[in-house]
Amino acid sequence: MTASSQHYLVITALGADRPGIVNTITRHVSSCGCNIEDSRLAMLGDEFTFIMLLSGSWNAITLIESTLPLKGAELDLLIVMKRTTARPRQALPSTVWVQVEVPDSPHIIERFTALFDTYNTNIAELVSRTQPGENASAAQLFIQITAHSPASQEVSNIEQAFKALCTELNAQGSISIVNYSQHDEQDGVE
Repeated sequence: MTASSQHYLVITALGADRPGIVNTITRHVSSCGCNIEDSRLAMLGDEFTFIMLLSGSWNAITLIESTLPLKGAELDLLIVMKRTTARPRQALPSTVWVQVEVPDSPHIIERFTALFDTYNTNIAELVSRTQPGENASAAQLFIQITAHSPASQEVSNIEQAFKALCTELNAQGSISIVNYSQHDEQDGVE
Protein backbone atom coordinates (compact mmCIF):
# COMPACT_ATOMS: atom_id res chain seq x y z
CA MET A 1 0.00 0.00 0.00
CA THR A 2 1.46 3.38 -0.96
CA ALA A 3 1.80 6.09 1.65
CA SER A 4 -0.81 8.22 -0.13
CA SER A 5 -3.39 5.44 0.13
CA GLN A 6 -2.78 5.08 3.87
CA HIS A 7 -5.33 6.55 6.24
CA TYR A 8 -4.62 7.36 9.88
CA LEU A 9 -6.66 7.36 13.07
CA VAL A 10 -5.72 8.34 16.61
CA ILE A 11 -7.51 6.36 19.31
CA THR A 12 -7.55 6.91 23.05
CA ALA A 13 -9.04 4.22 25.29
CA LEU A 14 -9.56 4.99 28.98
CA GLY A 15 -10.88 2.63 31.62
CA ALA A 16 -10.28 0.51 34.67
CA ASP A 17 -7.14 -1.57 34.44
CA ARG A 18 -7.53 -5.34 34.35
CA PRO A 19 -5.54 -8.25 32.93
CA GLY A 20 -5.95 -8.80 29.20
CA ILE A 21 -7.55 -5.45 28.35
CA VAL A 22 -4.68 -4.20 26.19
CA ASN A 23 -4.49 -7.53 24.34
CA THR A 24 -8.23 -7.39 23.65
CA ILE A 25 -7.92 -3.89 22.17
CA THR A 26 -4.85 -4.68 20.04
CA ARG A 27 -6.45 -7.92 18.80
CA HIS A 28 -9.53 -5.95 17.72
CA VAL A 29 -7.35 -3.38 15.93
CA SER A 30 -5.53 -6.18 14.07
CA SER A 31 -8.75 -8.00 13.18
CA CYS A 32 -9.96 -4.81 11.46
CA GLY A 33 -6.81 -4.78 9.31
CA CYS A 34 -5.17 -1.77 10.96
CA ASN A 35 -1.53 -1.39 11.90
CA ILE A 36 -0.42 0.25 15.16
CA GLU A 37 2.12 2.87 14.05
CA ASP A 38 2.76 4.34 17.50
CA SER A 39 1.31 3.80 20.97
CA ARG A 40 1.59 4.86 24.59
CA LEU A 41 0.11 3.27 27.69
CA ALA A 42 -0.04 4.83 31.12
CA MET A 43 -1.45 3.86 34.50
CA LEU A 44 -3.09 6.80 36.27
CA GLY A 45 -4.51 5.78 39.64
CA ASP A 46 -6.64 2.68 39.04
CA GLU A 47 -7.24 3.70 35.41
CA PHE A 48 -5.19 3.04 32.33
CA THR A 49 -5.08 5.05 29.15
CA PHE A 50 -3.94 3.59 25.87
CA ILE A 51 -3.21 5.95 22.98
CA MET A 52 -2.57 4.58 19.51
CA LEU A 53 -1.89 5.93 16.05
CA LEU A 54 -3.35 3.47 13.56
CA SER A 55 -2.81 3.23 9.83
CA GLY A 56 -4.64 1.24 7.21
CA SER A 57 -6.70 1.36 4.08
CA TRP A 58 -9.82 3.50 3.99
CA ASN A 59 -11.89 0.33 4.56
CA ALA A 60 -9.80 -0.78 7.56
CA ILE A 61 -9.95 2.63 9.26
CA THR A 62 -13.69 2.91 8.59
CA LEU A 63 -14.21 -0.58 10.03
CA ILE A 64 -12.37 0.24 13.26
CA GLU A 65 -14.28 3.53 13.54
CA SER A 66 -17.59 1.69 13.27
CA THR A 67 -16.79 -1.29 15.52
CA LEU A 68 -14.59 0.14 18.27
CA PRO A 69 -17.37 2.06 20.08
CA LEU A 70 -19.30 -1.21 20.59
CA LYS A 71 -16.13 -3.02 21.69
CA GLY A 72 -15.41 -0.14 24.06
CA ALA A 73 -18.90 -0.40 25.56
CA GLU A 74 -18.42 -4.17 26.07
CA LEU A 75 -15.13 -3.47 27.88
CA ASP A 76 -16.48 -0.47 29.84
CA LEU A 77 -13.99 1.87 28.15
CA LEU A 78 -14.25 5.49 27.12
CA ILE A 79 -13.10 5.62 23.49
CA VAL A 80 -12.14 8.79 21.61
CA MET A 81 -11.14 8.66 17.93
CA LYS A 82 -9.94 11.27 15.46
CA ARG A 83 -8.78 10.97 11.86
CA THR A 84 -5.37 12.47 11.17
CA THR A 85 -2.71 12.51 8.49
CA ALA A 86 0.85 11.28 8.39
CA ARG A 87 3.19 13.84 9.86
CA PRO A 88 6.07 14.68 7.58
CA ARG A 89 9.40 14.19 9.31
CA GLN A 90 10.95 17.60 9.73
CA ALA A 91 14.64 18.09 10.23
CA LEU A 92 15.25 18.36 13.95
CA PRO A 93 18.95 18.87 14.51
CA SER A 94 18.84 18.46 18.31
CA THR A 95 17.15 16.23 20.88
CA VAL A 96 17.13 17.11 24.57
CA TRP A 97 16.49 14.64 27.39
CA VAL A 98 16.03 15.82 30.95
CA GLN A 99 15.37 14.04 34.22
CA VAL A 100 14.45 15.94 37.36
CA GLU A 101 13.80 15.04 40.99
CA VAL A 102 12.35 17.93 42.96
CA PRO A 103 10.24 18.50 46.09
CA ASP A 104 6.66 18.45 44.84
CA SER A 105 4.61 21.63 44.74
CA PRO A 106 2.15 23.29 42.35
CA HIS A 107 3.52 24.77 39.10
CA ILE A 108 6.74 22.71 39.00
CA ILE A 109 5.93 20.90 35.74
CA GLU A 110 4.74 24.18 34.27
CA ARG A 111 8.13 25.77 35.06
CA PHE A 112 9.96 23.08 33.09
CA THR A 113 7.54 23.12 30.15
CA ALA A 114 7.85 26.93 30.03
CA LEU A 115 11.63 26.54 29.84
CA PHE A 116 11.31 24.39 26.73
CA ASP A 117 8.78 26.81 25.25
CA THR A 118 11.14 29.75 25.82
CA TYR A 119 13.79 28.01 23.70
CA ASN A 120 11.36 26.99 20.92
CA THR A 121 11.83 23.33 21.76
CA ASN A 122 8.97 20.93 21.01
CA ILE A 123 8.15 18.53 23.85
CA ALA A 124 7.69 15.05 22.38
CA GLU A 125 7.22 13.14 25.63
CA LEU A 126 6.60 14.12 29.24
CA VAL A 127 6.37 11.65 32.10
CA SER A 128 5.83 12.72 35.70
CA ARG A 129 5.23 10.82 38.91
CA THR A 130 4.82 11.96 42.50
CA GLN A 131 6.32 9.75 45.18
CA PRO A 132 4.71 10.39 48.57
CA GLY A 133 7.04 11.07 51.46
CA GLU A 134 6.62 10.53 55.16
CA ASN A 135 4.60 13.75 55.33
CA ALA A 136 2.92 15.87 52.66
CA SER A 137 5.79 18.34 52.45
CA ALA A 138 8.31 15.56 51.74
CA ALA A 139 6.66 14.31 48.51
CA GLN A 140 9.09 14.12 45.57
CA LEU A 141 8.20 14.77 41.95
CA PHE A 142 10.06 12.89 39.21
CA ILE A 143 9.93 14.37 35.69
CA GLN A 144 11.31 13.05 32.41
CA ILE A 145 11.07 15.14 29.25
CA THR A 146 12.18 14.41 25.70
CA ALA A 147 12.13 17.38 23.35
CA HIS A 148 13.26 18.29 19.85
CA SER A 149 14.61 21.60 18.62
CA PRO A 150 14.41 22.73 15.00
CA ALA A 151 17.15 25.32 15.72
CA SER A 152 20.46 24.08 17.08
CA GLN A 153 21.42 27.54 18.38
CA GLU A 154 18.38 27.53 20.72
CA VAL A 155 19.46 24.25 22.30
CA SER A 156 22.91 25.58 23.10
CA ASN A 157 21.35 27.96 25.65
CA ILE A 158 18.87 25.54 27.21
CA GLU A 159 21.49 23.65 29.23
CA GLN A 160 22.48 26.71 31.28
CA ALA A 161 18.84 27.74 31.76
CA PHE A 162 17.96 24.19 32.86
CA LYS A 163 20.77 24.18 35.44
CA ALA A 164 19.68 27.59 36.73
CA LEU A 165 16.06 26.41 37.08
CA CYS A 166 17.17 23.27 38.95
CA THR A 167 19.21 25.43 41.34
CA GLU A 168 16.28 27.82 41.87
CA LEU A 169 13.86 24.95 42.61
CA ASN A 170 16.34 22.93 44.73
CA ALA A 171 16.05 20.12 42.16
CA GLN A 172 18.42 17.35 41.16
CA GLY A 173 18.48 17.20 37.38
CA SER A 174 20.38 15.91 34.41
CA ILE A 175 20.29 17.02 30.80
CA SER A 176 21.59 15.30 27.71
CA ILE A 177 21.67 17.00 24.32
CA VAL A 178 22.32 15.25 21.03
CA ASN A 179 23.10 17.50 18.06
CA TYR A 180 22.41 15.35 15.02
CA SER A 181 23.78 17.87 12.57
CA GLN A 182 27.14 17.87 14.37
CA HIS A 183 26.99 14.24 15.57
CA ASP A 184 28.28 15.18 18.99
CA GLU A 185 26.75 14.72 22.42
CA GLN A 186 26.86 17.04 25.39
CA ASP A 187 26.02 15.82 28.90
CA GLY A 188 25.51 17.93 31.95
CA VAL A 189 24.48 16.92 35.43
CA GLU A 190 23.20 19.34 38.02
